[in-house]
Amino acid sequence: MKVLVVGSGGREHAIVDALFRSPSVDKIYCAPGNAGIAGIAEWVAIGAMEFEKLVAFAKENEIDFTIIGMDDPLVG
Repeated sequence: MKVLVVGSGGREHAIVDALFRSPSVDKIYCAPGNAGIAGIAEWVAIGAMEFEKLVAFAKENEIDFTIIGMDDPLVG
């Protein structure tokens, strides 16, 4: 399964770390991510509030599941 995590803080780092240990997850992307996350997930240079770009990325990369970690994108 391919997963996209949206966010760049400690919460998202914990989510990415848990996903990394899951045998059902083949690939993890994180947008915008941070330096710590970059060691275990592919860092995507798209802001958390750039919804159209996030959707396009998800479609292009055939993302199976997206997790929104940050509060602002959830509200948006």
